[in-house]
Amino acid sequence: MAQVIADRRDIDFVLFEQLEVEELIKAKKFEDLNRKTVDLLINEARSFAIKELLPVNSIGDREGVIYDNMTVKTPDCFKKPFDLLREGEWTAMNEDVEFGGQGLPDIVSKAAVEYLFCNYSLVNYAMMGHGTGKMVELFGTDQQKYMFLNKLYTGKWAGTMLLTEPVAGSDVGALETTAVKKDDGTYSLTGNKIFITNGEHDLTDNIINPVLARIEGAPPGTKGISIFLVPKFWINEDGSIGDRNDIICTGVEEKMGIHASSTCTMSMGSKGGCRGLLLGEENKGMKIMFYMMNEARLSVGFQGFCYASNAYLAALNYARERIQGRDIAAGRDMTAKSVAIINHPDVRRMLLWMKAHVDGMRSFTYYVSKCFDTIKISENEEEKQIAEAFTELLTPVVKAYCSQRGFEICAMAMMVYGGYGYTKEYPVEQLTRDCRITSIYEGTDGIQAMDLLGRKLGMNGGKTLLNLIDKMNDTIAIAKKFPALENITKATENGVIQFLETAQAIGKTAISAGFKNAYASAYPFLEVMGDVIIAWMLLWRAAIASSKLESAGKKDIEFYQGQIKTAEFFIKTVLPGTLGKMNSIKDCNGAAVEISDAGFGGR
Repeated sequence: MAQVIADRRDIDFVLFEQLEVEELIKAKKFEDLNRKTVDLLINEARSFAIKELLPVNSIGDREGVIYDNMTVKTPDCFKKPFDLLREGEWTAMNEDVEFGGQGLPDIVSKAAVEYLFCNYSLVNYAMMGHGTGKMVELFGTDQQKYMFLNKLYTGKWAGTMLLTEPVAGSDVGALETTAVKKDDGTYSLTGNKIFITNGEHDLTDNIINPVLARIEGAPPGTKGISIFLVPKFWINEDGSIGDRNDIICTGVEEKMGIHASSTCTMSMGSKGGCRGLLLGEENKGMKIMFYMMNEARLSVGFQGFCYASNAYLAALNYARERIQGRDIAAGRDMTAKSVAIINHPDVRRMLLWMKAHVDGMRSFTYYVSKCFDTIKISENEEEKQIAEAFTELLTPVVKAYCSQRGFEICAMAMMVYGGYGYTKEYPVEQLTRDCRITSIYEGTDGIQAMDLLGRKLGMNGGKTLLNLIDKMNDTIAIAKKFPALENITKATENGVIQFLETAQAIGKTAISAGFKNAYASAYPFLEVMGDVIIAWMLLWRAAIASSKLESAGKKDIEFYQGQIKTAEFFIKTVLPGTLGKMNSIKDCNGAAVEISDAGFGGR
């Protein structure tokens, strides 16, 4: 059976039944769109992904990238689909047409990207320039926009993010890269960066590097950091490409996964000639970079979800085809025929666990995308402010929760395959390796949890969290109208109540003398928040399905029944464990911070 990379029926359910995209595209900004054009776009993304991107995914993984004398060669099989990706204008679908985009809603482009991410390493070479372009659009001069914006959004030029250094990983304020202003207004940069995704490759004519550096005499720490645009090839004032800049790749990392993605060590100014343009104001680099960073974090969480969706669907198809063992109902009847493994209860448990998380994460990530659309089109200022606050509150949860659960789903999919899953013959081996990075880059899951607890939980005096709880309670009120959902509705309601109590408890501890204990529980709290959000999303789905069952056609009845059973499984088997975690978080046990270094052993 051909590999399925995304569930189109479920995508349609989320877009048109749960999040009501047809109402969204009635806004003047999207007046040229309708249901038919959205369907055509997603169909084309699916076709392109299956025909051009997916076939070269495993080949690219096997070939990897090749470093040779400061250059990086990407897999040969990437060249054609990469050019088609740009020609198809897939690189900046949600940006304005005047800048090279298609002017689509974020949520619609998200559905297309779900298919395109079947080959993340390839697609990211073209799409990473979007984040670079967004910073130029928001903070660049008119001349910088003229020089860079269209070429970055259309994928003609690539973009990167030069942040990490050998002595300044997550502690960005410790960076050592320096910048000196020259008489012509440009800056001379000197320093080294590591773990730079797409820092060097052969797929585009130029690579534009946003670089964090400290101007001589600037304050220490993050307050003294500025950001610069450092092109691989200098850009002349008329927009043409000039001389090679003094920024070079000195090596690439050999990694566990994403082998076809070039992860580079970059050196600037080794010959004294690295030139850069200041982006925005001096010493405002971190503020500007976080616009790109937050976009990248949402993208990484979505990346983790896409690996999970791909792995789940691969395992599901395998379970339907793999004949192994008699049905348990056959007892000791040795003459009974072997059945497909999807008939075995434990396999069904694994599949439904994966499905529940995949469905919930799809709704969750699409919901955040719709918040961005609401910010763009709403004429209600309060509604816009709530949507904007939601994007800030939920970004660390999307990034960390979807990354971690994505990896766990890939690992469970491997278990469905058994020994075959551990081999390169089937796709889940690569998916599991590739997915692991999502919990690490753009800020580890632990850093996201600290951000959630330290910065986001108390936003607007806690009002943003309460607004989110109100949204959950709105869904619960609707679900109460359906008697068949009574048990899972009550369980979800209790989960939401307990979650709010847990948030309030850890929030208080975080500003008390025991604040270290709170931060030791920050990641478990983020997981709890993610679980409650997934329960909310699945109950929301079940309520919609319940409202449509009576009038549903034959082909939709099983789909809607599946929505209800999926919600039941998660809320009755996963959420109880989440409640146990909440009790632990409220206790904020201090063992992790109280144990002595020697007490960890290992000597």
